[in-house]
Amino acid sequence: MTGQMHRPHLSFGPDQDPGASTPYARYVRLAELHALQQPRSAEPAEYSFIVATQVMELLFDLLHRDWDAARTALRADDLDAALAALRRGQHTQDVLVGSWDLLATMTPAEFGAFRPVLGEASGFQSSAFLLLEFLLGNRSEGLLEMYRDSPAEYDALFTALRTPSLYAEALAVLARRGLEIPARPVTARHRPDPAVEAAWRAVYTDPALADLVRLGEALLDTAERVTRWRQRHYCAVKRTMGGKPGTGGSSGLSWLKQSADQDVFPELWTVRNDL
Repeated sequence: MTGQMHRPHLSFGPDQDPGASTPYARYVRLAELHALQQPRSAEPAEYSFIVATQVMELLFDLLHRDWDAARTALRADDLDAALAALRRGQHTQDVLVGSWDLLATMTPAEFGAFRPVLGEASGFQSSAFLLLEFLLGNRSEGLLEMYRDSPAEYDALFTALRTPSLYAEALAVLARRGLEIPARPVTARHRPDPAVEAAWRAVYTDPALADLVRLGEALLDTAERVTRWRQRHYCAVKRTMGGKPGTGGSSGLSWLKQSADQDVFPELWTVRNDL
């Protein structure tokens, strides 16, 4: 301890352009960030809606990076790196689930006051969210049609659809350890499979495969958080707009309920019936 007081830098050198703001503001693009919220109505709740949506989109991208890193590590049989990436992603998922709190008290009157300005805009159209669904194995080539006029998004989703999912790479690890995993088209949506369940049962019961239990539990932690997010989404929509059709043409509440009831990595759930 020197007893000296450290003071923050309040000036940043003579070569800085006048009005260029602070290094922090330039680094995080603060002016651009705070210019992105542009409500189209006089309803104050619209600002909260925009901020919450933009926060979720940023978190979708961050989560995609974590899941992609986990997938790459699994492909290389680097279990420790895969688990570390999944853990990072789980923290991101927890923030995503909590982000629904920003909209938790929005009333139907508040949402109805600005809903017309959304036009056909809907979170269902989020390409970042769809990339996450493809990574989970929840795949449908038909969903690419809405991006036909957006080449960059279409190309990214087209590539993602033809790249093995996170779960497919996890099952490939099991296959390389001698377990029987049925082959299926990369672009196909993952459906519950008794053979895959049998493979996970072996993981949880065979001492020689005990190291893979960590992978199963990490994937289940991820899956549970996906379900929590879907359930919060369902509840938020049910509270603010009830059973009205979605702005993007979806069935709204019924579609969200079906999604919330669909288990992610289903064999990791059903195998527990026999353990």
